[in-house]
Amino acid sequence: MEEGFENIAYDYSPILRIHKNGFIKWFMGTDTIPPSMDPAKPVPSKDVANSTEPTISARLYLPNNLPSSSSKLPVLVYFHGVGFVIQTTMFLNYHHYLNALAVEARVVIGSVEYRREPQYHLPAAYDDSQATIKWFGAHSGGLGQEEWLNNHANLRKMYLGGDRAGPNIAHHKGLLLGEGMILSRNGTGKGIKLAGLILVHPFFWGNDILPGESTRPHKRALIEAYWRFANPTSTGCDDLYNNMAMDPNLSRMGCSRIWVCVAEEDLLARRGWHYKEIERKYINILYGCNCDKSQEDIGL
Repeated sequence: MEEGFENIAYDYSPILRIHKNGFIKWFMGTDTIPPSMDPAKPVPSKDVANSTEPTISARLYLPNNLPSSSSKLPVLVYFHGVGFVIQTTMFLNYHHYLNALAVEARVVIGSVEYRREPQYHLPAAYDDSQATIKWFGAHSGGLGQEEWLNNHANLRKMYLGGDRAGPNIAHHKGLLLGEGMILSRNGTGKGIKLAGLILVHPFFWGNDILPGESTRPHKRALIEAYWRFANPTSTGCDDLYNNMAMDPNLSRMGCSRIWVCVAEEDLLARRGWHYKEIERKYINILYGCNCDKSQEDIGL
């Protein structure tokens, strides 16, 4: 494939490059692995379909040494990054990471394989994530199609989380759960109870420059262009999906705890701080907490 600039329609290096003839060159996120035991953290895993139209699936992770049948484990619905465009639940690094997380936190994990760019624009990822939460909710009385969830998942102690684009999804779905906008009950009358959000390096942005945030035009333009690529119908960087501070319904979050983690040198770090300052008016925000106590702090 000729790499001349005249043949390139969109250049989002170092993530991907789209050519005018439709060819897509990916620079990262292509190393995938099927469900399998990680020798370092051996955890059973499997891919399950929760919708055929559209096609949506999740990779489930079930810790070893399960408690008795009468005692079930918390559930983490995990939304992967990066930026609604690359990577997948099958990405090698995610598979190893979620194997380890299932063991260390002793949670049942469902990693959502949502539709993403460039084939599918937003809100496809939001819609697929919401459909998956509903699918989990259908197991709350032990009557769902997936026995791992029927037998071992405590859906009255559900967490939503992820990295990069994942926290963006988790935040918005947490609000919808709080507003009662996601059908989370089945015929038994039992349903989902959202225990908390786990937001790692969250992807939020906005037009106004926050204190301590980069003022370099090329860096800000890159993020803004990236958001436009993921969501072509967006009104801009102050879109409610991108700038959560513009949302008048932040007090309606469906849980009482949120754990936020940012990296000091991350370009988006100040947005994580900003998120903390806004949401702490309404609920308990855990930020920069003692790593040894983080599992206890979030309530696992």
